[in-house]
Amino acid sequence: MILDNFRLDGRVAVVTGAGRGIGAATALALAEAGADVAIAARTATQLDEVADKIRALGRRVVTVPCDLSELSAVTAFADTAAAELGRLDIVVNNVGGTMPNTFLTTGTEFLEEAFRFNVSTAHALTRAAVPHMLNGDGGSVVGISSMMGRTAGRGFLAYGTAKAALAHWTRLAATDLAPRIRVNAVAVGSVLTSALDVVAQQPEIKQRMEDATPLHRLGEPWEIAAAIVYLSSRAGGYVTGKVLEVDGGIESPNLELGLPDL
Repeated sequence: MILDNFRLDGRVAVVTGAGRGIGAATALALAEAGADVAIAARTATQLDEVADKIRALGRRVVTVPCDLSELSAVTAFADTAAAELGRLDIVVNNVGGTMPNTFLTTGTEFLEEAFRFNVSTAHALTRAAVPHMLNGDGGSVVGISSMMGRTAGRGFLAYGTAKAALAHWTRLAATDLAPRIRVNAVAVGSVLTSALDVVAQQPEIKQRMEDATPLHRLGEPWEIAAAIVYLSSRAGGYVTGKVLEVDGGIESPNLELGLPDL
C-alpha cells in the first residue's frame, strides 16, 4: 500500500535541464512512477535520447529544445506542456548553476546573471505553470538548490548566493501557493554529473572529495531523482516550504578551489 503513494499515474510533469544529469534522471524517474513528461534543454539530440527512454516506459513525452536562460522560452514551455499533454501537475526547476569565480572578478553583471539563471527561471516557469495546475488538482513544484546555499566556500559567492535565494524563494512561494500547490526544493551535494567530469577523471581530487564527505562517496543523479519523486507524489503530500538536503552529510564544501588570500 505505501508504494502506491509514490505513484504518479495520470499526472503531467515538466522538467528543465532534462537532457542529461539530474534532469534526465528525474524525467525518467517521474515517467517510471507513471507520469507523462515534458522535457526542455538546449540540445535536441540529448532530449531525443531521454525521450526514447521515456517512451520505452510506456509514457508520453514532449521535447522542447530551447535556451532556458530566455525567460520567454521558459514561460512558453509550461504552456506547450499543458496544451500537448492535457494538464500540468508537477514542475521541476532543474536548470541552474554558475561557474566559480574570485571575489574581485565577480562583477555585478555576473552576480545578476547567476540570480537570473537560478532564481528568475524558476519563478518564470512556476508562475506560468500555476494557472494550469489550478485548473486541475493543484500540484507540486520542486527546485534544485545546493548545499552551497547554506555553507560558505571561497570562489562560490555568486553560485551560493543564488542557491540561497532559491531556497528562500521556495519557502515564500510555498506560503503564497498553499494549500493547493506545494513548493519544495532539494539541496544537493556533489553529484556525479557532467559538471563533475573533470573531477571524476582525476582520482586524487575525487578521493579528497569522497574523504571529506561523511558517506565517503559522491552522489548519483538517481538519488536526487528519488527525492524529487517523493516530493512530487502523494507520499510527500504533507511537505511544503522545505529544503530537503540530499548531500551525503556534508556540512562544509568538499572541494577546495585553492584560491589564495587577497
